[in-house]
Amino acid sequence: MAAHSLRRLCQARVGLLAARFLQWDSATEYRSAHSLDKLYPPQRDGTSGGGTEQKPPPALDIPLARLTVSYSRSSGPGGQNVNKVNTKAEVRFHLASAEWIPEATRQKMALMHRNKINRAGELIVNSEESRYQMRNLAICLEKIRTMVTEATEKPKVVSKETSQKLIERVEKMNRERLRQKKIHSSIKQSRKADFD
Repeated sequence: MAAHSLRRLCQARVGLLAARFLQWDSATEYRSAHSLDKLYPPQRDGTSGGGTEQKPPPALDIPLARLTVSYSRSSGPGGQNVNKVNTKAEVRFHLASAEWIPEATRQKMALMHRNKINRAGELIVNSEESRYQMRNLAICLEKIRTMVTEATEKPKVVSKETSQKLIERVEKMNRERLRQKKIHSSIKQSRKADFD
């Protein structure tokens, strides 16, 4: 009787371990610590973990299929690794036809970042900060995301009271500056010698 219950217990444990192993084996695969999924995780719900902090706007979902990604050798220090490995990442996309960015935002981005747009109308972003290709790609994607959020932000409206306070401060600073200038001038004048 005891052997029968012991056998059942062992079978149950082996079954549980086998189910966990099969679940783990099918759900995971090996990914490097520098893979794009780990460095630049997709944010489907747009929320960030945290308490009562103000939540940022939903993250922009950048379609990687619409981007042209190229790698080249990086400049700067790094020893022989710089001469052998293509770690610098360059991401480009045609700004006018990027429908994943709203039209008004695209126009504002074209004005804000006109020095990063080539003659073909492609916005070019590159990164060589890291020694890892995927980390540089993640930095490029984050730069694109930052550009889009900067272009979508509305300028802050300054109230009349605040603008009046700023004007008063500037006037007060100018008066103090002129007062100090007169004091300095009188000191200089008193040092001059009379040759009459």
